[in-house]
Amino acid sequence: MNRSRRLIRFAALTSVTAVTALGLGTLSACSTDSAAAGDTGRFDVVASFYPMAFLAERIGGSHVHVTSLTSPGQEPHDLELSPKQIASLQDSDAVLYLKNLQPSVDDAVAQSPVQTKIDAASLTTLEEHGNEVGGHAAAHDSGASPEGAAKDPHIWLDPVRYAQVAAGVGKAFEKADPDHAADYRENTAALVKQLNDLDTRFRTGLAHTKSKVFITTHAAFGYLAERYGLTEEAVNGLDPESEPSAARVRDLEHMARADGVTTVFYETLVSDKTAKTIAGDAGLKTDVLDPLEGIITGKSRGTDYFSVQEANLTALRKALGAE
Repeated sequence: MNRSRRLIRFAALTSVTAVTALGLGTLSACSTDSAAAGDTGRFDVVASFYPMAFLAERIGGSHVHVTSLTSPGQEPHDLELSPKQIASLQDSDAVLYLKNLQPSVDDAVAQSPVQTKIDAASLTTLEEHGNEVGGHAAAHDSGASPEGAAKDPHIWLDPVRYAQVAAGVGKAFEKADPDHAADYRENTAALVKQLNDLDTRFRTGLAHTKSKVFITTHAAFGYLAERYGLTEEAVNGLDPESEPSAARVRDLEHMARADGVTTVFYETLVSDKTAKTIAGDAGLKTDVLDPLEGIITGKSRGTDYFSVQEANLTALRKALGAE
């Protein structure tokens, strides 16, 4: 795919002007990456991070070659692209990303000549979320934005929104690679059904619980909380590295006692220090709730999106006292 564009781009990169602008080292890196990541004979898709790569692989099947810009175990919010990665993106047939999650990716996509640019955020709806999402937030709603509110990008943790994105990606693949459109349609339908079944399991599994409130260190589960009638109380906001205020910690400890909270959840890619400190002070347990920003061998509670989501459901049911 895109062999003519690669030849044109290679010629441009080997010009004196390109050498002056990029330097010999960068030129060499780009040329090498083009040979490795492009010209595979398949539909070449660059995905920004794991949830996007998972969709591309499941929908594309044997017809696609997928390259992820975010390595397993790497915090996607902090991603900075290398020249090789930018070259890989430029040499692809399509890029699948989530706008406003990774600024370096947004910049590279905006400057890229790739014809098929698929923004997952445009395929569903995004809402403003802050530290508190769900029942408590609705009760406190005064018309103003919640504390630390911003457009929440974590749409993949809601199976319904993720299915909407999958449907949009499937249509984009059909249009960009019409020779395999029938297979993309079939794969998309199968994936959407699997996501709908997952939604049913979450809805049933969380319908009858002693508590509806859970605490996380990272406000990644707002859409999931809203979907299943829960309240997410986050120590930090949408930025997993931010530090909570002393007032926020006191509020969480008071809320935990009032709402029968048993557990403070932390995630696989960020230190559990804050969770353990709050849990220790409030006499609570800690457990993992995985935001699925990447699969880490030996650390993730599963090998793909569905198995990790099933582990998340199990952890929530245990913490909330499911009947």
